Amino acid sequence: MDWGTSNLRAWGISRDGGISFSRSSDRGMGKLAREDYPGVLSGLLDEEVSGVSEVVICGMAGARQGWLEAPYLDAPADLAGLIFSAVAPDMPGSQLQPRILPGVCQKASGTEDVMRGEETQLLGLSALRPGFSGLVIMPGTHSKWALLDGTKIDRFTTAMTGELFEVLKTHSVLRHSLQGDLDGPERSEGFAAGLAIGIEHPERLTATLFKVRAGSLLSGRTAPWCAGFLSGLLIGAEVGGQKDWLVGGEVPLIGGTGLCNLYVQALARVGAIGRIIDATEATIAGLKTARKAQA
Repeated sequence: MDWGTSNLRAWGISRDGGISFSRSSDRGMGKLAREDYPGVLSGLLDEEVSGVSEVVICGMAGARQGWLEAPYLDAPADLAGLIFSAVAPDMPGSQLQPRILPGVCQKASGTEDVMRGEETQLLGLSALRPGFSGLVIMPGTHSKWALLDGTKIDRFTTAMTGELFEVLKTHSVLRHSLQGDLDGPERSEGFAAGLAIGIEHPERLTATLFKVRAGSLLSGRTAPWCAGFLSGLLIGAEVGGQKDWLVGGEVPLIGGTGLCNLYVQALARVGAIGRIIDATEATIAGLKTARKAQA
């Protein structure tokens, strides 16, 4: 199971390693009190999958405000041993035996950071791409950049790019230029323009953001163009500001295809090649690899 803040997803793994069933729910961590978790889990794995007993869980169920806190592993860390640091919450009166995998953290002053759920995707990547060593980017609300060597994570950092886009689009003065349908044909043009500026001058991000509003007022920029420009500017500043993390070779991008394609464009501008890895595939591979380690 991948138990996130907003949603949860579950997959049944058959003895031959195939997917025997899948389930999903909107009962994510953000909607639950601690005492709600056993009932949600039992309800999700109903009589149709009554043969299930062992449940391996990654994600926010292990957060401090989740079901049962699974303490972070300190980076550098070998993700191959995730299952040995899992915690086991109570399931009174049930045959289900859940275990929640830990996240990973950095505690050194000035580098403090945390991830919870992405570590399982990184372990999955090590199974999907055996022997991989290099930078991995996981675009999303909070993008993660991680240096991985096989199953070992050396260090990582978080960029709040996706959340910044949503906050600026919804709550800032820029919202007046981002009304209506934002997916028109001008969006790609705006993205390219913002991406170029963001990559070239990431240090000017706060001084460039207002061009979204000024462009719509003075140059007739459409809402799709402005949305693309804002997205390109933020992604460009993320990539441009962290070019020193690029260590050569292909960069796996774990996430949704649409968002990852934007990062492929950004990486191409700095001479890197992005390769998209499906996030669900990486998560399932990571959960299976974690469980297999105990055999």
